[in-house]
Amino acid sequence: MNKKTTEVFLADAKDSLSEAVRQSFEYFGGAAALLKSSKNVFIKVNAVDLRQHAYTNVDIIRESIIYFKEKGAKKIYIIENCTQGNFTRLVFKVTGIAAICKETGAIPVYLDETKAVPIFLESLECFIDISEFIFEKLIMHRNENLYVSLPKLKTHSMSQITLSIKNQFGFVHQKSRIADHNYRIHQKFADIYRILRPDFVLVDGVVATNHGHYIAVANTDKCIVPMNLLISGKDPLAVDVVGAALMGYAIDDVEHLRRCKELELGIGDIRHIDVINKKLFNERKKELTHELLEDFPPELSIIRGKERCCQEGCKRNTETLVEVLFRDYDGKGDFTILMGKGIDHKDVELLKGRVHIAGSCAIQDHGLMLLKKLGKKNVTMSHGCNNLAETIYGLCKHMKVNPLKLVPINPISSLSLLAQAKMSGSKAMIPRLI
Repeated sequence: MNKKTTEVFLADAKDSLSEAVRQSFEYFGGAAALLKSSKNVFIKVNAVDLRQHAYTNVDIIRESIIYFKEKGAKKIYIIENCTQGNFTRLVFKVTGIAAICKETGAIPVYLDETKAVPIFLESLECFIDISEFIFEKLIMHRNENLYVSLPKLKTHSMSQITLSIKNQFGFVHQKSRIADHNYRIHQKFADIYRILRPDFVLVDGVVATNHGHYIAVANTDKCIVPMNLLISGKDPLAVDVVGAALMGYAIDDVEHLRRCKELELGIGDIRHIDVINKKLFNERKKELTHELLEDFPPELSIIRGKERCCQEGCKRNTETLVEVLFRDYDGKGDFTILMGKGIDHKDVELLKGRVHIAGSCAIQDHGLMLLKKLGKKNVTMSHGCNNLAETIYGLCKHMKVNPLKLVPINPISSLSLLAQAKMSGSKAMIPRLI
């Protein structure tokens, strides 16, 4: 049995967030121990989307920048490539991350605007495209630059939880996220983690999300759980294991954590993790769930495949968005969604009206027939396993929600930012707006 141990530090963020951030770094020797030869710091935030509670607390980002700046860091980069259906420049603007960078002198890096470099994933035996910026700064010059991960404490409807290991999926260009965003996604996370791991993790546990990572604001009272904690350490797997346990998950409940443990990519056995300030752990531990509320329009019909309907892909990708569009934008539900493999052809033949087909399994089996039967204007499709741009377009069309309403700023400002992003080479996959 592996007898190695590691420490994970819990800081109480109830009274002073600034002090909690400082304590988290100082416990492990502070900037003097963490900074490398270049004195540059690369901070990967979780800015998956601009919706409330979807991104790292901006005050933690600010305090982390200030800490390293005061301790002699040369350049501090704030890096992210947001989820499909959005673009990072817009997310940074709306969330306030761009303003914090301007205020502190940190350098925002919109990874969707960087060139792509292929890397090989050993277990999946395939190539994916990651940001050239990440490849150069954090893989090729790994020993020169400090890489800090600032994830948010969240359950996740497709990957159970999302912490530092899942946070690295933002290094992957959006098009490369679509393939294998199914039952194979956990191995994909582990393969990426095998290639690159943070030097330090600081988890924003001010609040945790319940019932998934992308919640309807209307369901905030059911989904947001105050924790008032920061979780930190130098072993990312160990930090994720403790973060998962604080939300009620053992390592075997979270497949990508289990696979990283099996690959010996850190300490995954909680018995060998020394939790500093264990009293906070015992006081604030919760029993959360990544399962959705399934708060769908009552008139909506969903037909799921009996042979395969991956929670990690077309199933929860689609259903999560349905909840948000229904509760926050008064989305309608008088249509049918097909997803997965193994849907009875007799059920499909009876369909009338409008249909959204989620995922290539259902498209392959029923797409052509439904297009011929119902016509192009009544059928939308989301190709691959998690093509969120197409999912947003299709669901907004059927649920009668204008996609521009999903962005809480003036449409002209949003389109101006999009133009800037495209001119800078953005590869973000956004939905058709009309």
